Amino acid sequence: MYQVLYRKWRPKTFEDVAGQEHITTTLKNEVIENRLTHAYLFTGSRGTGKTTCAKILAKAANCLDPQNGDPCGVCEICKGIENGSVLDVVEMDAASNRKIENIRDIIDEVQFKPNRARFRVYIVDEVHMLTTEAFNALLKTLEEPPEHVIFILATTEVHKLPQTILSRCQRFDFHRIPPQAIADRVLYVAGQEKVQLSEAAALLIAGVADGALRDALSLLDRCIAISDTVDEAVVRQAAGLADKKYLYELSACIINKNTAKAMEAVDRLYGESKDMARLCDELIAHFRALMLIKSVRSPRNILVMSEEEFEQAQTQSDYLSLADIVYDMDVLSRAYQRMGHGTGDRTELEMALVKLSAPELDGTNEAITARLTALERAVKRGVTIQTEPLPVQTEQAPVQEPKQEAPASPKEEAPSLQKEEPKPQTEQKPAAQPPKPAPAPAAPKSLEELYRSAKPFPQWVEVIEGLKPISRSIAAAFVGSAAYESGSYLLIDTQNSMAFELLRHSSRRQEIRSVIQDVTGKVYKLGPYRPPAQEQAKVDAFQLLKERLADSGIPVEEVTHNKD
Repeated sequence: MYQVLYRKWRPKTFEDVAGQEHITTTLKNEVIENRLTHAYLFTGSRGTGKTTCAKILAKAANCLDPQNGDPCGVCEICKGIENGSVLDVVEMDAASNRKIENIRDIIDEVQFKPNRARFRVYIVDEVHMLTTEAFNALLKTLEEPPEHVIFILATTEVHKLPQTILSRCQRFDFHRIPPQAIADRVLYVAGQEKVQLSEAAALLIAGVADGALRDALSLLDRCIAISDTVDEAVVRQAAGLADKKYLYELSACIINKNTAKAMEAVDRLYGESKDMARLCDELIAHFRALMLIKSVRSPRNILVMSEEEFEQAQTQSDYLSLADIVYDMDVLSRAYQRMGHGTGDRTELEMALVKLSAPELDGTNEAITARLTALERAVKRGVTIQTEPLPVQTEQAPVQEPKQEAPASPKEEAPSLQKEEPKPQTEQKPAAQPPKPAPAPAAPKSLEELYRSAKPFPQWVEVIEGLKPISRSIAAAFVGSAAYESGSYLLIDTQNSMAFELLRHSSRRQEIRSVIQDVTGKVYKLGPYRPPAQEQAKVDAFQLLKERLADSGIPVEEVTHNKD
């Protein structure tokens, strides 16, 4: 009969246990120094190695030739414990043997010395399932057992154990196994089984396993049943996961407020028999990754994903604030909780996506707060909407110079406009325009005045931050630069030649101007900044010194050195 991988590759020594070095090191030292305790308590989530370490400890305690704290695996005791022929090691499931009668049988047996082994070891799995009477019957024996008896209790719910039991045991807390440790172990097992497993697929298996190595090996078993060459697509098929590209597509629809495209994506996934509740859970996990990227200094060490996926997630996180991400997660979580309670799962997911891609349809307090926060940010940036009368074309000859014939004051033109155009339109214009046009750049004198009247532009750092969601390369080119405001011009001071190359391209220049308009509410012309100090550098320093000395009344005599 075929033996499943998690049983076939169960660790035989402490060295093979993955991700629990803080426990295996202690147990090995106790075996080496012959300081074994009469009662152990192993706690932790499923699949982290509690029962495995209990069996290894039982073999190491009774091994005839232990190797540096590990069982040798070749003596008759190790082989007997492995195949179950040594009856001195008893493994009991407390879920099915939870009554007081079962514990009384153990109490009667411990009085007898072991038959073949050195210790009689009782491994009680899921010990929290014992009844109160069974715990009370076990107390006295657990506190003062015979010298030849070792109890190893294992549980996933330690909070259900009485304090009287906890105080009589040496407790070891098993941690969730790190994703990289699970991936390494899965790659090793796949190599031994002659299965081609990619590193990206191993990391995906580790992510789905959620810290449980047994679950990871079980998932690998299902993947091998599909194909001998296991990649990410095979893992997703075996685990029933939605492809990551759909998650990025749905989150992009939320960011771009594209309701129609989000509904089309859900329809495709539903047609491919994707579970809507699982898809919603995956979306929540995806936005959790964006939240960690926004709030943690080193999110790469926490998130289990490929480098390409991490870069895509990092790009999407730049378009969202932390408050937006938390709000998105909250809406999806409420939809996930309502799934399976009347309304169809697909309908709940679609409603959540509509609320996220069209926030004006969500009337909850959280949605209203999010919209108010967005308005406050816009007001702080100085973005305003001005209502002005729309100019009206008359039947006169075409105007050749519209700038000169523009009305001097909107109030003077308002009455005539109301007669001809009863419904004025609303037009968004820059908040402020310079009263006079900027000097012609070709005139040297105007350039000098332009540079001298330039004042520091304090919002330049915010502009650079606003460039990051559009292009990280553009934002990087302007890092360390400064900007100066002079009339309708925004002059940029930087030593990076790449920044001026970007300004020469009309598309890039327009993107920068759009960000500046979002931050300030004004439209600027862009140009390089040349500080007045650079103009002074052209003056002869010696000549300048002579003039200053002469002004001070100090005589200056020039001496010419003759080589002859």
